[in-house]
Amino acid sequence: MAVDALSEEGRIIRQLIPLANMPGKWFNALCEQLVVEEAEDGKFLFYRGDANTELFYLLKGSVSLQIDELKIETITAGSDAARFSLAHQVPRKVNVIAKGNIRYLRLRPEMMKFAPDTSKDDRERDMTNIQLTESDDWMTTLLMSPIFRALPPANLQKVIMALEEVNYKAGDVIIEQGEEGDYFYFVKKGQCQITRKPFVGSKEIKLATCNNQDAFGEDALISGLPRNAAVSAITDVSLLRLNKDKFISLIKHPLLKHISYHDAAELLAKGAMLIDVREPEDYNKYHLPRSVNIPLFSLRMQLRTMNRQQLLILVCKDGVISETAAFILIRHKFSAYVLLGGIDKLGADLLKSTATAFQEEVVADGKTQAQVLSTPVENETELLRDHLRKMQAQYKVLQTEKTALEEKCASLTKHVNVLLEQLKAVKSKTG
Repeated sequence: MAVDALSEEGRIIRQLIPLANMPGKWFNALCEQLVVEEAEDGKFLFYRGDANTELFYLLKGSVSLQIDELKIETITAGSDAARFSLAHQVPRKVNVIAKGNIRYLRLRPEMMKFAPDTSKDDRERDMTNIQLTESDDWMTTLLMSPIFRALPPANLQKVIMALEEVNYKAGDVIIEQGEEGDYFYFVKKGQCQITRKPFVGSKEIKLATCNNQDAFGEDALISGLPRNAAVSAITDVSLLRLNKDKFISLIKHPLLKHISYHDAAELLAKGAMLIDVREPEDYNKYHLPRSVNIPLFSLRMQLRTMNRQQLLILVCKDGVISETAAFILIRHKFSAYVLLGGIDKLGADLLKSTATAFQEEVVADGKTQAQVLSTPVENETELLRDHLRKMQAQYKVLQTEKTALEEKCASLTKHVNVLLEQLKAVKSKTG
């Protein structure tokens, strides 16, 4: 049954984010498509790991957000948290379970962009609605982006409230390389270009192009270092920006995950990838075994070649640049951790004593292998030789399996040919 936009329940729905910004005509048309659902105590609205992209809103009652038997949070209708969709991350990070009888709304993302036909006169008389429509578009996209999906609802609400709009003309410089970081930017409409000069007087290198709903400017805010690239407007652009303090408290702190080397070693043994984001000259002096050097300045250009299904662990000198790299990766739908404290702290401890937390023991293939700093180079060479021996052994096993499968296939082929001959003989007798 459709929702009456003027009813009490319609008023509640009108307060949901981003429906609160939808023009009246569009909201009324949307209500005609909506169906409010009910659930009894204990019913699961969705399960942890689900990949559906529907948005669930709580209208009456309470729900529990749980991981197995561990209760993470309780959300009650009418609260600030209930204005946002429930556990909006995809795949779902938690189970959502009804506590008592509840009423809820389920929306498909495409329903948020419903646009009934309007005449030219209507559009000219209602410019406010046009602006709100554009606002609804960017807000819907913002809510679906990996960065904002990972934020707690309270943080997300504060971010939306704190965003301010700024406009630039084509050719304007938005950020100059070398200046202090002050804002994080979200492209509402238009196109920008990110460039970098490797050194003073050198030619600019084009790093990336930012289009509608892209974001930029986080590097300097996370690291505290000067801007490492310039950003200019290719077209007239409308940007939404968030100041540094709010970015750090509302986005950086809840988003980035740090990990000790002990925990990192366990993940590496299970197939995670260790990425060193320092400059090549620093990496070549010393680095962790099995790490891959992808300097921060070139990380964005290599995203297309990287595996989004593989867990990534970022390491740098002191953990600061790794945080920037992790933010970039999370924004592009990678799972990333930051090695706590960075490589220098671990390396300094190693030089004082071999009995350090850095030399955690990892059991692999029935034998113990110490994880040590790659100075001298012989340590890493031995690891590579060991890896080669394992691959050679695996190759022999695969060759044996291949031979067995080929023999089995030949036997089956022979058997099928015999059956075909028998079938042919039967047909000839009955024909």
